[in-house]
Amino acid sequence: MKMLINVAETVVTDALRGMAAAHPELTVDVENRVIVRRDAPVAGQVGLVSGGGSGHEPLHGGFVGPGMLSAACPGEVFTSPVPDQMVRAAAAVDSGAGVLFIVKNYTGDVLNFDMAAELAEDEGIQVAKVLVNDDVAVTDSLYTAGRRGTGATLFVEKIAGAAAQEGQPLERVETLARQVNESSRSFGVALSACTTPAKGSPTFDLPPGELELGIGIHGEPGRERRAMMTSREIADFSVNAVLEDLNPRNPVLVLVNGMGATPLLELYGFNAEVQRVLTERGVAVARTLVGNYVTSLDMAGASVTLCQVDEELLRLWDAPVRTPGLRWGI
Repeated sequence: MKMLINVAETVVTDALRGMAAAHPELTVDVENRVIVRRDAPVAGQVGLVSGGGSGHEPLHGGFVGPGMLSAACPGEVFTSPVPDQMVRAAAAVDSGAGVLFIVKNYTGDVLNFDMAAELAEDEGIQVAKVLVNDDVAVTDSLYTAGRRGTGATLFVEKIAGAAAQEGQPLERVETLARQVNESSRSFGVALSACTTPAKGSPTFDLPPGELELGIGIHGEPGRERRAMMTSREIADFSVNAVLEDLNPRNPVLVLVNGMGATPLLELYGFNAEVQRVLTERGVAVARTLVGNYVTSLDMAGASVTLCQVDEELLRLWDAPVRTPGLRWGI
């Protein structure tokens, strides 16, 4: 496979150097692999720290900035960051108001963030943790015990980030983050496998003319494999899988998320079908976001995330945000 890289061993380091050059509003510690908003710590504000394996960009580093994350810790491709990164990040953003760790439910991430929380608390930093586990496709996978954390991570980071930006206390920011996770569900579909730089070939075999329903963001197996379906059929299957589990009574935020290689032309067409299903099912839509936000390298495909919102969650979603990957109102 052709890739725009030097060598596989320096992919993450090279990307961080490039990110630092493109975004002077961030402090990018390339050696220790920590990305921090330049004005951190912000007096009176809870610090928000997340992270995970690289390859899902703009998640997480692209969501660092006012109104969202205070810091992010990128690991190697599809590999958890280490506790030392997370402790450095927590120390860099702690203003005395505490730090919230936002953790996707993957075994390595959970174990390392748990260890980092203990180490940070030993250094006098108050830490709370929220686990994101929104994927309805499968209960357990190659990388998880329980449901995987996927597209809802964006909703959690944005809404909790807005609350922190307002100066709300750690307990309240944590509660809101948990509410967002509990109110969110996702389902993803792969049209092709992704290719990691280290392997240089597709991570799994998906024959031409077939797709995988319920895929994870690392290429984990889903619910089933079928012959290729139309956008309309995929929307019917995906949205109904989410609604069977969520059953929203309030309006929803909609994320139609590309997995990395699907063009916006197709994503917007897919969104039209997603909106059709929601209308047919009587689900009111408050806001919609379409694009590549929680990706899987060069995988073709898409995921749908719905988050049921009340007035406060919607207000926090609409609040200004200024990050490399998400920006409005500023």
